[in-house]
Amino acid sequence: MLTATLKSLLSRKLRLVLSGLAIVLAVMFVSGAMVIKDTLNRSIDAQFNGAYQDIDLYVQHRPKVDAETADDPAAVPPVDRAVVGKVAGAPGVAEASGLVLAEGARVVGKDGKVVSSTGGPRYGGSWRGESDLISLRTGHEPRADGEVAVDAGLAEEAGLKVGDQVGVLTDEPRRNFTVAGVFGYSDDRDSVGGEQTVIFSEPVAQRLMLGRADAYSGVRISLASGTSAAQATQSISRELGSGYEVLTGRELAKKASDKSRGILDMMGTMLLGFAAVAVLVGVFLIVNTFSIIVAQRMRELALLRAMGASRRQMINSVLLESFVVGLVASALGLAAGIGIGALGSDLLASSTDGLRVGSLGVPASAVVTAFAVGVLTTMLAALMPAMRASKVAPIAVIRASAAPEGRHRKQYWTGGVLLALGALLLVLGVTGAGGVSMILLGVLPAFIGVVLLTPLVSGPAVRVLGALFARSLPGRLGRGNSARNPRRTAITASAMMIGVALVTAISTVAVSAEDSVTRDIKRDLRADFVAMGEAGSASSAAIDPAALERIARVPGVDRVAAASMDTATVGKDTQSVAAWQDWATAREVLGLRGAEGSVDTLAAGTVLMNESTADSRGLKVGDTVRVQLQRGEAHTYRVAGLFANSTLANGVVVPWADAQSGFRHKQPSQAYFALANGADTEQTGARIETLLKDSPEVTLQTREEITDMFSGGFAMMLAVVQALLGVAMLIAVLGIVNTLALSILERTREMGALRAIGLSRGQTKRMIMTESVVISLFGAVLGVVVGGVLGLAVARGMEDQGVTHLSLPWGQMLAYVIGAAVVGVIASLAPARRGARLNVLAAVNQA
Repeated sequence: MLTATLKSLLSRKLRLVLSGLAIVLAVMFVSGAMVIKDTLNRSIDAQFNGAYQDIDLYVQHRPKVDAETADDPAAVPPVDRAVVGKVAGAPGVAEASGLVLAEGARVVGKDGKVVSSTGGPRYGGSWRGESDLISLRTGHEPRADGEVAVDAGLAEEAGLKVGDQVGVLTDEPRRNFTVAGVFGYSDDRDSVGGEQTVIFSEPVAQRLMLGRADAYSGVRISLASGTSAAQATQSISRELGSGYEVLTGRELAKKASDKSRGILDMMGTMLLGFAAVAVLVGVFLIVNTFSIIVAQRMRELALLRAMGASRRQMINSVLLESFVVGLVASALGLAAGIGIGALGSDLLASSTDGLRVGSLGVPASAVVTAFAVGVLTTMLAALMPAMRASKVAPIAVIRASAAPEGRHRKQYWTGGVLLALGALLLVLGVTGAGGVSMILLGVLPAFIGVVLLTPLVSGPAVRVLGALFARSLPGRLGRGNSARNPRRTAITASAMMIGVALVTAISTVAVSAEDSVTRDIKRDLRADFVAMGEAGSASSAAIDPAALERIARVPGVDRVAAASMDTATVGKDTQSVAAWQDWATAREVLGLRGAEGSVDTLAAGTVLMNESTADSRGLKVGDTVRVQLQRGEAHTYRVAGLFANSTLANGVVVPWADAQSGFRHKQPSQAYFALANGADTEQTGARIETLLKDSPEVTLQTREEITDMFSGGFAMMLAVVQALLGVAMLIAVLGIVNTLALSILERTREMGALRAIGLSRGQTKRMIMTESVVISLFGAVLGVVVGGVLGLAVARGMEDQGVTHLSLPWGQMLAYVIGAAVVGVIASLAPARRGARLNVLAAVNQA
């Protein structure tokens, strides 16, 4: 039986290779993501471990708010000079010195804008002397309050050299300094992990980065000989109490390196998304291939049964074929994934200043996962055809080679139950019982139910779609062929349907969200100009308060609303909070509508929030809530009012006075300007922009430009969706090619007879092309319908997240259908050429 199985496998190697390509793609994406992550993780860790290798222990205050992300780092309160003395006197400490190093120093380039970063943090600190890690390349360390030194990577990016004047933004407005020196790192590195560092004199660093003199970011510790880090940590913790944390150099390096991993995590997630689509679509390709092969081997299988092969042997025979296909595909996919990983690591490293890739990392988990995904997916997909092969009766040896189409009642009953269950969950979610989580729970059974029921509608559907081509004889024949085997057509079309449905659903949610945002801005925003950071940067951008005061006095400017954003712990959860310099003005400019209580004013000791935030926190007007800001002690506030959900202002709003003492940055990060009636918009905007020249992190934008900026995020999402569709369509092409090739072999005598009675080669090609296009169109049309319905359901459940308007991406849906037709044409080229070149006599005389 083993010999027969292997010979059968070798006789159909080309067909199985086409099926295996889907597994190759899936394994390539999975292993590629894991190789990239492992390689760059080890490279980043190695660099940051070297950067902190001269620190045995480090003491700092515990952050008030847990917000350690690359874009939103937690504010760590500074330590007093007295703490340095206490640490120095602790047992086991050989030396302790204060260190000033904090995020938030941004260099202004020669173009007047902040120098761009590749994702690493922007540090400001004091000089700690040359060492094995850091050395001056030109100039000297900052010796006066008006001098700075910058790392070589930043100097190159900004075009700076010793003696140049440079503007630096910190927690205070822009100040100009003279570049006194340029420093680099060991191994001739210009930066570590893409960070940008500005070094001030110690008094200036304390004032600008920490907000007060005689304070430090933390205490750098060298241990006495024979003292372990654990012993010293215990003694220091007893000395200082629970308000401080003691970190090793390795732990400090990890905290720093984690801030450089954002793009790495994004790339890994994207590749895994492609892998998921490839696996999902590939399953249907494999099921279809093995189903057709089993049908064509009906007499061969029946002969084996007549010779004594058991049902278990028949199942094992098909599963062995699938195992070999999965094993080979996994090995090829792993090799391709390692190549993708090496290329991706180099590309990502080249986009990050100062990051050097070490040796290529192929973790054991990547190898295990590659073969697990490839082999298990292939064998599971082949299980149903294997079960069908085991049911072949020995009497089938005298029948035709192809198996008759069964009724598959169990499949249809299962599909109907799953579709009904999914529809019920969707309805419950849309009507408010469970919300978006209930809707997402219903998407999977509804989707599987549609797939299982697809054969019921494939026959009528392809006849309708085939009518587009029925004017000619080849068109009518191709239409009939596509409707001949509804189950096979359904499985082939499902590969296309799944990809199109997925991207249509995501596109529907994205377009609905984009339309909702656009409508909200057009309806509510009463400001003519908005100043904010790139992509709506909430908390990192800074606007000079003095500039806002001058703008308020500009003729034609009616109202100015300035805001500051930060992250805080509200109750037990971490979330964004906002503060407005003049809440009454902000409410008018943003068009906020009260929902409950009073939102006209914001008194001390009270907070306001939007309805969704209140619902998620279980709060109502009159309740109290504990809020811990980044600085200072926690406050207990009374909820004074709720305002309607809005794109422009959501979350919790705290009093401005509390934000000035509790937020990381005292300066506003956004400002809205409403002009007086009759004001010259162009001239007034130019004057506002001139006054904002010392706030280079923000850009002055019109209402239309703000709308476009918010839409840009959805455009990026749709670009990723199109890439997912590309993967799905590639695999769908393989599926259609496989189905047509196997179908031509199955209908060899029939096609020979058609050629014998006068069907030309060109007509044969058009017949096969019609069949391919009809199957592809069927999958695409079904996909846009299913995806559109599921996408609308999900969008409807996201009303609390600001999706208040439902829209369908009509243009994209039409493009998907047209793209599917093109895919059908491309997929038919090779099978059509082969079918047209059949030897007529040999085909007619085939047994």
